Amino acid sequence: QVQLVESGGGLVQSGGSLRLSCTTDVSGFSLDLYAIGWFRQAPGKEREGVSVSCVNKDGTSANYEDSVKGRFTISRDDAENTVYLQMNNLKPEDTAVYYCAAGAVRYACDGRLAIKWEFDYWGRGTQVTVSS
Repeated sequence: QVQLVESGGGLVQSGGSLRLSCTTDVSGFSLDLYAIGWFRQAPGKEREGVSVSCVNKDGTSANYEDSVKGRFTISRDDAENTVYLQMNNLKPEDTAVYYCAAGAVRYACDGRLAIKWEFDYWGRGTQVTVSS
């Protein structure tokens, strides 16, 4: 199983911003072959089954859970083999471990959010903490 690597988490005050990155340290593995989803797990809760945001394989469809619309932006840079999640105007309820995942399901994130069962490869997560 390919290992994905998240980075960019940290501690930020309410209203602040963070930029998360998802890539891989496995040579020859191209993220542009997969839909990429971001999932989060809040303290004391299970990992959410629906992606907070996702982007399809060719970058033509980006989707967001309602609570983050207008604040988060997902993008992919194929040349750098990286997917980003720009998070602005962060709120305490955004506090969670954020995981990126890659999936090969044909229509994953094609005009819709994706569920965790559609993804094959996962990172270990990066912690985002938003203080009041």
